[in-house]
Amino acid sequence: MQKNLYSNQSTYTDNGFLSANTFLLLVCIGIILNSFGLFNEILEPDGTLYATISKHIAQTNDWVNLIGNGSDWLDKPHFPFWVTALSFKLFGYTAFAYKLPSFLFWLLGVYYTYQLALKLYNKKVAQLSVIIYITALHVILSNFDVRAEGYLSALIIAALYHIYCITQSKYSMHIIYAAIYCACAMMTKGIFVWVTIASGLIFYWIITKQWKEFFQPKWYLFLALSFVFILPELYCLYVQFDMHPEKVVFGQTNVSGIKFFFWDSQFGRFFNNGPIKGKGDLSFFFHTLLWAFLPWCLFLYAAVIRYFTKRKTGNPERYFITISALMTFLMFSLSKFQLPYYIVIVFPHFAMMTANWLAERDSLKKLKGINIIFIVLFFILVALSLTIVILLNAVNLILYCILLCITIAIFFITPKNIFEKAAWKSICFAFLLSAFLNVCLYPTIMNYQAGMHAGRWYNQHQPLTQQVTLYRCVAQTSFTFYCNAPFNYTDTITEPDVNTVKPLIIYGNKTEIDSLPAKGFKVDVLQSFNYFHISELTGKFISSETRPSQLSTFEIAGVR
Repeated sequence: MQKNLYSNQSTYTDNGFLSANTFLLLVCIGIILNSFGLFNEILEPDGTLYATISKHIAQTNDWVNLIGNGSDWLDKPHFPFWVTALSFKLFGYTAFAYKLPSFLFWLLGVYYTYQLALKLYNKKVAQLSVIIYITALHVILSNFDVRAEGYLSALIIAALYHIYCITQSKYSMHIIYAAIYCACAMMTKGIFVWVTIASGLIFYWIITKQWKEFFQPKWYLFLALSFVFILPELYCLYVQFDMHPEKVVFGQTNVSGIKFFFWDSQFGRFFNNGPIKGKGDLSFFFHTLLWAFLPWCLFLYAAVIRYFTKRKTGNPERYFITISALMTFLMFSLSKFQLPYYIVIVFPHFAMMTANWLAERDSLKKLKGINIIFIVLFFILVALSLTIVILLNAVNLILYCILLCITIAIFFITPKNIFEKAAWKSICFAFLLSAFLNVCLYPTIMNYQAGMHAGRWYNQHQPLTQQVTLYRCVAQTSFTFYCNAPFNYTDTITEPDVNTVKPLIIYGNKTEIDSLPAKGFKVDVLQSFNYFHISELTGKFISSETRPSQLSTFEIAGVR
């Protein structure tokens, strides 16, 4: 007969697996570790592109037109850019101002994760859900490399919380709150978010045979309000694109922004017949989760297997969150356009599913096995991070080694309560990962983000009233964000372009600039910068010995 987990553990309370003070301490530590990403620079290309689009809005006060890479930009809706532009207005054009709104929305998502888990499960699961969510590897990465997912995950889990509250009452303010969050989610990523938002609810009605819910006026009111609240987005798309069929977008004219929002943006990618195409792999997100949801990934898979194999379904309300996550996972897996960070939007769901599975482990034997898994994963991270740091010849190596030793010591000085032990070990995992990213990895690789350094150099050494031309390097979005001078783009330079008193100042790849003298131009190189596409690291770049062969050079030059 197995020993009950809590029979001799005074630290456990009936209200949760952690005391209020311990839980608050762990959450604060987790939030602080995630906040370190606020003080790093913006990673190219997506982050700096989004920052440049928001910077244009703030500088021109044009809140209707999205301008990216020097032309009309139609890929994502407006909401994140509006929020970021407002942050730029308040705090200036900095990496901190770009990342702050996403971080605040992430905090909102943490709050709603706890509240929804509390309603669907209990306080123990709610506490553990939050710990899992704030320590998952890709959540920490997302707070470094900010994209739309930080906003989207918060908006979706907030909408789900208020939708669940709607199921408990006839009419209330929850209808308005849910509609606002749904509308903002649609204005962040498109209408596919309804798969995540609605699938769990509909399935919950079906398995509980609540057929009358399909005809309740409150749900149609909620749906109507959600689409009313996206009218600002539809207006902007209509003004920028539908009113101007002559604009060339995706290499063609007569492009409808509204059609793109409702169809091509999501369904076009799903069926791979839209303007933006990709290559799908059914197994992509299965193996992505193995690293993205560390250190909890194995427990998540166990929770999913148990969900499909156990005979008793338990509380049917839990399908509300489980089906939402699994349907989203299936949609992403079937899609032809796949990127690792897409799956982050259902990490709050996965956190709840994993927490519930862990909370139901009712014996010390089972939980000791979980503890062993934590130890193995932690030391794999130790070995990998230390190997990469040494190969990188990273800055702050000694500081990282000191932090590593402190983390290992804390890792083994943990409470006797098995759940509390797991929580502390996950915080140690997050601490080590955050130290690795902040102290060594990002400070080292950011030396090779040429556009950022070139933009800052230009601000200090050239008159900011003079326009700089990006020559055959549209993708260098870090330069356009960090440079405070006006800029334009060109693929060709002709004699009239440079026949002026002052030389034409250009920024571009050394190979392209070196070809200009053969065309009759005199080129004065003002400064050179090492470049590597640091968002796609390779083994040869990580090794300091082979890194020089992987670098290219970008230059700021005067052309006469």
